[in-house]
Amino acid sequence: MANNGRKDLGLALFTDDDLSPSKRRGIRGATVGAWLLVVVVVGIFALTLIPTPYVYQQPGPVFDTLGNVSYDGESVALIDIPDERTYPTDGSLSLLTVGTVGSRTNPLSWWEIVVAWLDPSKAVIPIDRVYPVGFSVDDANEANRILMENSQQEAVAAALFELGYEFGFALTIDSLIDDSPSAGILEPGDQVLSANGVDVAGVNELRDAIADHGSGSPMRLVILRDGEERTVEVTPEDRELEDADGTLTKRAAIGVYLRVDYDLPVEVNIQLENVGGPSGGQMFALGIIDKLTPGSLTGGADVAGTGTITGSGDVGAIGGIRQKMYGALNSGAEWFLAPIENCDEVVGHVPDGLTVVAVDTLRDALDALEAIKNGADAAALPACTAR
Repeated sequence: MANNGRKDLGLALFTDDDLSPSKRRGIRGATVGAWLLVVVVVGIFALTLIPTPYVYQQPGPVFDTLGNVSYDGESVALIDIPDERTYPTDGSLSLLTVGTVGSRTNPLSWWEIVVAWLDPSKAVIPIDRVYPVGFSVDDANEANRILMENSQQEAVAAALFELGYEFGFALTIDSLIDDSPSAGILEPGDQVLSANGVDVAGVNELRDAIADHGSGSPMRLVILRDGEERTVEVTPEDRELEDADGTLTKRAAIGVYLRVDYDLPVEVNIQLENVGGPSGGQMFALGIIDKLTPGSLTGGADVAGTGTITGSGDVGAIGGIRQKMYGALNSGAEWFLAPIENCDEVVGHVPDGLTVVAVDTLRDALDALEAIKNGADAAALPACTAR
């Protein structure tokens, strides 16, 4: 029977009028579903391409201050004390690092940010917080290099001070930032003696003096240059600066990088490449003390920790503590020494298998290690509580 050749072609062709209502709805539903799938696929593809104003931080390498590291292509002791008697150690005293993924020149896609956001060991943060406008990766690396050098000096000073040594120090201008209000007034190598008539005993003291003075009017500094005391005036400017815990704060500044040069009676070499920032101070100090004193501070336990430190032994807040806790757990540590100032970020975010001890000073950390060494129950040690 003729049907215009359709049967011969093996085709069954229908119009909407030939289909039942239920079949028409099925075909239309399938069409809508196909288009939704296309939209989803295109959306996911777009998420892999569109740059974002965010970066994320994740756990970085872990370094045992009692162990060896690769330095200039050789395996060397992370802490080397060449001219003093040192003692065998046991267990580990590890410092933690945080890696930042993404930058202004290598922005992350939305897909990468979403994946990082779903991972509790990572933190998604605005790129401006890590790389403020006009502040390049090189600028950040330079700032972190100086912070690390200062941290190491402060750690050595804190350890030796705890062990009863006496020594002097000098607060020195390391370099000036671009467009510094101190340009033409201060120079690298200048030693700062006082600010507005008050002696300054360290970086924090000078920062506090500048903050108390405020911006917009000249403040008086007494400096030592080429062996000669001079009085100069610098007008601080408001700048957005990063605190030790990673928070950006607008405050008065004179636009210089500072370092503390201690007249230390013991040579201590801290050999660690490609790591910046001040957060290793507490663990450096503990490692130095462990090497210079008989017996083991940890009793064989694996302990990790973080925190800035001053020459007098005060432990301060740092950034990225959640990532550092995961880094500690991943490295095999069972105990974590956390600055008490970071406790708000610790509470509710401690990974299973890690016990966090809150410390405020180097002496607190030493007391905690003594308790751990003697088998103290975790509940007996100072814990972080929300403030």
